[in-house]
Amino acid sequence: MLELKRITSVDALNKLKEEAASLVSLRHYERKAKEEKHQILICGGTGCSSSGCGAVKDALQASIDAHDLHDRVDIVVTGCHGFCEVGPLVIFYPGGLFYVRVTPEDAEELIQTTIIEGKTVERLHFHDENDAAPRPSYRDVLFYNLQKRVVLHNCGRIDPENIFEFIASGGYQGFAKALSMGCQATLDEVLKSGIRGRGGAGFPTGLKWKFMASEPAEPKYMLCNADEGDPGAFMDRSILEGDPNAVIEGMLIGAWATGATEGYVYVRAEYPLAIKRLGIALAQAEALGLIGDNILGTDFSFHLKIKQGAGAFVCGEETALMRSIEGKRGMPRVRPPFPAKQGLWEKPTVLNNVETLATIGHIIKVGAEEYRQDGTEKSPGTKIFAVTGKVNNTGLVEIPMGVPMRHIIFDICGGIKGGKQFKAVQIGGPSGACLPASLLDNPVDYDSLSAAGAMMGSGGLVVVDEDTCMVDLARFFLTFTQAESCGKCTPCREGSKRMLEILERICEGNGKPEDIPTLERLAHTMRTSSLCALGQTAPNPVLSTLRFFRSEYEAHINEKRCPAGACTSLLQYKIDPAKCKGCTLCARNCPVNAIIGKVKEAHLIDTNKCIKCGTCIDKCKFGAISRG
Repeated sequence: MLELKRITSVDALNKLKEEAASLVSLRHYERKAKEEKHQILICGGTGCSSSGCGAVKDALQASIDAHDLHDRVDIVVTGCHGFCEVGPLVIFYPGGLFYVRVTPEDAEELIQTTIIEGKTVERLHFHDENDAAPRPSYRDVLFYNLQKRVVLHNCGRIDPENIFEFIASGGYQGFAKALSMGCQATLDEVLKSGIRGRGGAGFPTGLKWKFMASEPAEPKYMLCNADEGDPGAFMDRSILEGDPNAVIEGMLIGAWATGATEGYVYVRAEYPLAIKRLGIALAQAEALGLIGDNILGTDFSFHLKIKQGAGAFVCGEETALMRSIEGKRGMPRVRPPFPAKQGLWEKPTVLNNVETLATIGHIIKVGAEEYRQDGTEKSPGTKIFAVTGKVNNTGLVEIPMGVPMRHIIFDICGGIKGGKQFKAVQIGGPSGACLPASLLDNPVDYDSLSAAGAMMGSGGLVVVDEDTCMVDLARFFLTFTQAESCGKCTPCREGSKRMLEILERICEGNGKPEDIPTLERLAHTMRTSSLCALGQTAPNPVLSTLRFFRSEYEAHINEKRCPAGACTSLLQYKIDPAKCKGCTLCARNCPVNAIIGKVKEAHLIDTNKCIKCGTCIDKCKFGAISRG
């Protein structure tokens, strides 16, 4: 039985790794003919938790108890598997048998068929949208098979509340190697890796560390930004829920390389499961002596705390985040001085985001040269994207930098729902850009996206189809950034408000020809004079939609028409008398009695009464009603 007792050397850590190996030894894909032991892995991320994974676990355990299989079957609750579209997810090892949308009612059949009879329950296997053949194995599912899961390797594979499983999977080996290399060699390795910050700006991580390492002032602080606030983004949350020790290991290596002795993980309070599992991981790491004084018998000490944020989007900006930790209102400050010189409590500070830190242990373990085998020369490594919107397979996707956007959306995520046409993808969060179909084959890396007028951001990808109004989409994202502006600087506070007012007026059919140049002028002012990145990038959705979808703005303003048929104020419902059969179904279902006409005669819509709810279109069996 493994115990949480202090280990005092790298040799002791290696011995613990060997002792813990049996915990994860069954989790391979090759099914052994006479395998007696089984492990059932249940996704316990936020998505699957909300769709009932707890009840599935209880039902599976009840079936195991009923068949007296305690010695043959273990249930392991993991973090997020990433394939949120088809949860709750259950995987049986050995063999990696992959079951989706599992309910408590399926539990008895799964245990009886898979464990006792050694067969599979075909109806619960994943079926690709474009292929009717079931995908029985985890590795046969294209959503996973086409990815390169480096940072997400342990997510969905280990119990995030058991540090021994992390260690058995090679965890903390990167930190142990860093200790043997020395501080400067560790810093040099991160510099050589070329990793760029995954939180948005893409600044070289090693260079940031180098700046702080050269500062003489003490104490120094290592911070983790887990204040993930982009709509549709859940990369950092899933890492913290599924592999929190990877983040702690990255912070340890960063602290060792830069001379930091204290650290904080700043995580938004809306992430209760992430906070819980991070707290468990931190307590277990402290019990093993991996956090605290004289770590692994060295003179290196590092203390780490969790700081919960109140959910202000602006606190994703590094100086606002530091003010929040200090107990002040989260508002950015003028730079320079930069945090590496004067950060938290005016002391040298480095801030990295969750994904960046979760990558560091892997870089040190395999070396910078091997790490650079993935990605491009200027954007090495892999990147995680949270793909949401009008795609068949939503979820987390990790791919090498430089692959085309088309590969992510159509190959990995299965294309557009309902056979609709792809229209655009919003990349980079609410401050990112909307890229059209003509750029689908552009590589996804920092420089290529920047050249296209977009940004990597933290990794949110929102896919929209032909039914989406791009003016309305720009309004949606600007509504978010305007509400989240801290109000400290005038360009952001006033500029975002005025831009939003114009967009709302255009969507309501009251736009004026001069609105477009006014939007462009306001956007330029905000980009060049706002204090922080929130204000500087907030106009991006507007500028990108004006660049690639300008005709939609012109149609709204000049023709009082929404080409996508999405802006309610610009819609007018009509009944084609040639198609109308006079069945009265639309009239009987209209909530405001706006449809008039006799049985077996063509009907009419009273536009003064019509509230444009769309019920009539849904009910009409003859396609006689249109909107435009």
